[in-house]
Amino acid sequence: MSIKTIRGNLLFWKISGVFTALLILLGIAYVIMASFISKKYFYEVNQQLYGDIAAHLARSTQPLKNGRPDTLVTHDIIHSIMVINPSVEVYLLDQQGKIIDFVVPDKSVKQNEVNLQAVQQYIREGGHRYIAGDNPKNPDEKAIFSAAPIMENGALSGYVYAVLASEKQAGVLGALKSNFFFSLGSTIFFATLIIALLVGIITFFLITDSICQIAGTVIRFKEGDLTARIEGHGKGNLGVLTSTFNEMADTIVANMEKITATDRLRQELIANVSHDLRTPLAIMQGYIETLLIKKDQVSASDQSKYLGIIHDSSQNLARLVEQLFEYSKLEANQIVPQKEPVAIGELVNDVLLKYQLLAKNKNMSLQLEAPSHLPQVFADVALLERVIQNLLDNALKFTAENGRINVMLRANPATVEIAVSDNGIGIPASQQPFIFERYKQLPQVEGTNKGMGLGLAIVKKILDLHQTVIHIKSAPGSGTTFWFLLPAI
Repeated sequence: MSIKTIRGNLLFWKISGVFTALLILLGIAYVIMASFISKKYFYEVNQQLYGDIAAHLARSTQPLKNGRPDTLVTHDIIHSIMVINPSVEVYLLDQQGKIIDFVVPDKSVKQNEVNLQAVQQYIREGGHRYIAGDNPKNPDEKAIFSAAPIMENGALSGYVYAVLASEKQAGVLGALKSNFFFSLGSTIFFATLIIALLVGIITFFLITDSICQIAGTVIRFKEGDLTARIEGHGKGNLGVLTSTFNEMADTIVANMEKITATDRLRQELIANVSHDLRTPLAIMQGYIETLLIKKDQVSASDQSKYLGIIHDSSQNLARLVEQLFEYSKLEANQIVPQKEPVAIGELVNDVLLKYQLLAKNKNMSLQLEAPSHLPQVFADVALLERVIQNLLDNALKFTAENGRINVMLRANPATVEIAVSDNGIGIPASQQPFIFERYKQLPQVEGTNKGMGLGLAIVKKILDLHQTVIHIKSAPGSGTTFWFLLPAI
């Protein structure tokens, strides 16, 4: 048996068990309510059937004479009635409700008066509605009764008060009560249980079947089927579960695709690093071997030239390693900007002084265009300097000799714009979306220096940390302009 089947069965039986316990409690409640209602119904029927007993006694006899009971006459008639209906208890009441005579199976009368409120209501309504009154033999319980006024010479002399459910009847009902409860309870309970179980089992089967289908889809996804999704769009909790799993699965697949793409980029990195690091190493190794093998045959001028080439290659190698190390720290979020007010004009001017010699060696014009009063910006001064250096390196790399590079600073209402512009080879529109990607290189152009492509990627990473965006405007043969905005203070 599979895990899916076991879990589905356990859930099914747990729900069925809870439902069965609930039905048992409901069955007990039904029995109690049915007993109460049936008892009330029984009393109401008795009151309607025998409700004219008191009126009959009052009409056919004269129970009271001058307000006193005529015991000889009434007792014979009342005894005759009690032979026919032994459950009847008859009391004669005066005008205030005091018991002045009674005929009951025994002499255990514990109450010497009856509350006339229920008696008068019964007489007023003609006995057409169920009313309970005092029970003189059991004051703690109410009883059904029949009542009628006794008139003498047109005046009220007293009342006939007949209790229709006596102690004898209560004893008979008590003896039959357990059998009644068992019969009624078993009938109601089993009928309800069978119907409810059939409905509940079908309902729970449908619910647990849906859950089992969901569990099966989850297991398929776990086992490697990344296309597995829960079908349908249910409502309620199952609908939330369905949509949540599908969204989670889509997120997992998207993350896996990102991881795959990252791994592919890492492989490209290894290839690019191997190539770019191998080039200066090969140059250095070649000239060093030449100096070692032909040291006596190489002139002093050539030795100096070879050493210069080795020195340039070692600097190029150090620069590549530094870029790799810097980008890896940015990518791992190990660099946190330490932002502070920065005099952007002074910072750019200091950077340009360092690049003047490089520009002069290539016969390039390197100019700064900035207003005299420029607000400070809020940024990390070291990272911002790195951005400007990388943009200048990029401009020098892709601008031919006798070219022009301009750095422009412009104040806006709430920001300062920094732009680096050149009149170099330009970048085709098809390649512009990719130039900030890691390790992306433009096609080699004659007269330009080839690099590993991390400079602009580092620029983008640093500006991302400053919550700003790098923009580009370029066209082949028309040069390139990079610009970004920083908040002014």
